[in-house]
Amino acid sequence: MSFLFGGKPQLSSAEKIDAALTEVEMVSDMFNRLSQSCLKKCIPADYREGDLNKGESVCLDRCVAKFFEVNVKVSEKMQGEAAMRQGGAAGAGGMFGM
Repeated sequence: MSFLFGGKPQLSSAEKIDAALTEVEMVSDMFNRLSQSCLKKCIPADYREGDLNKGESVCLDRCVAKFFEVNVKVSEKMQGEAAMRQGGAAGAGGMFGM
């Protein structure tokens, strides 16, 4: 009953597993998008060497840094907008809609 007094309701094992699976899928998707995007930008289609050269390495480093920077900014923006929507809805209704 802790959820009645502001605490979070406890998740069941199935809900925890579903949340973990969703998180793994999201991380896998982000990694795949990062890999595809930076590979296309930084690595030429015709491989000349077995190892990355200096330019390719620097390009990949910058690409990954920018990808994560944008990802953080978008996440912060979305969380801020969600908080504003929840704050606006909670402020308008009050407790039990009164």
